[in-house]
Amino acid sequence: MNAPVDAVLHDVLVPRALLRDEAGFGGTFAGDCLRGDLLILEGRARALQPGTPGETPRIVLPALTEAHCHLDKCHTIARLGPVGGDLMAAIAAQREDKANWSEEDLSRRARIGLTEAQAAGCTVVRTHVDWGDTAEAPLNWSVLTGLARETAGLTLQCAALNGIDQHAEDDFCDRVARCVARDSGVLGAFVLGHERLQDGLTAMIRAADKYGLALDFHVDEGLRDYNGLETICDALISAQFEGPVLCGHAVSLIDRHGDDLARILDKLVRARISVCALPTTNLYLQDRRDGTPDRRGLTRLRELENAGVPVVVGSDNVADAFCPVGRHDPMAALHLATLTGHLDPPMGRWLRSVTVDATASLGLDPVFVDGAAADALRLSTAPDLAGLVAGRAPLFKLTDVLRETVQ
Repeated sequence: MNAPVDAVLHDVLVPRALLRDEAGFGGTFAGDCLRGDLLILEGRARALQPGTPGETPRIVLPALTEAHCHLDKCHTIARLGPVGGDLMAAIAAQREDKANWSEEDLSRRARIGLTEAQAAGCTVVRTHVDWGDTAEAPLNWSVLTGLARETAGLTLQCAALNGIDQHAEDDFCDRVARCVARDSGVLGAFVLGHERLQDGLTAMIRAADKYGLALDFHVDEGLRDYNGLETICDALISAQFEGPVLCGHAVSLIDRHGDDLARILDKLVRARISVCALPTTNLYLQDRRDGTPDRRGLTRLRELENAGVPVVVGSDNVADAFCPVGRHDPMAALHLATLTGHLDPPMGRWLRSVTVDATASLGLDPVFVDGAAADALRLSTAPDLAGLVAGRAPLFKLTDVLRETVQ
């Protein structure tokens, strides 16, 4: 006897790019989606069956993943005074604000950010955490890892953020990595023309292997002739590092062309690196001048995707010295990336950058619609996938909708 049907959600669209087994899921083709009635069996999305099409189908997709944000800095803009400038000016302004970072202040602001992310449809968030000058865990690390343990319905990863030169100093990297591993965190670094890049990379890879850590890099965040990204690739390939690696920003890749670009793209594939584009902050900070900027602070999204490099899109800074606006919503970041990167329809493939590819880039098992637990899925009443990316309708928990469904 067949298992009983727990629920049927009538007339839905499922993006084909978000299915593990498109051929076996059923439904009828509707552009880059499949359309039909969604069967929930034993609490999981099992198949699409033929149904009667309605006027506007609803869209079902996995919950979103916020792969790159800064919860220790967010929502400080109101107290910073006049700010605005390039990356280094933002770093200086935010450093001064650290005098205000009490446990209460950090917890309050981070909770605002997490509430925003959950309201946007996220169930996974990676936040970077400024580590500071000592190898001991700072206050902001303790606060955020504490929130990670107590936040229901959300996986919060904390990535320690140091300058790569710090990791090159004696046993600094190992001591940080030991703290990070204790709290199930991620080992990260800021890479921007540092002199001891190679030594720092060697120490980070060694520590990540020793403690079983994922790696995360802020790399080449500027429109200059930086090449930290290729150096990271070379180091990982040489070490045969197998852990997940996410490289954020990679803005200077926009200045690479022809064989030069092709060489780096090939190395990214061989090193199994995912690249996270962060359009909100990079567009705000890069190409600062007296007048209106005429260059885009954005990595090579389409070239990366065409080369087979997993592309991720994240929110980055929200209401702080690095970006006075923005919100913790990866779909909103994808919307901006679509405009600035000329990401043309069909949009289904780009939805992977805030769902399955974003989740996998953090070392977690990606959630595809087919076979997913109902509480891992979201639903939107947007008219189509372009409207979904544009934010024309919010994301709802599928389980909340199912409770209202009468069979």
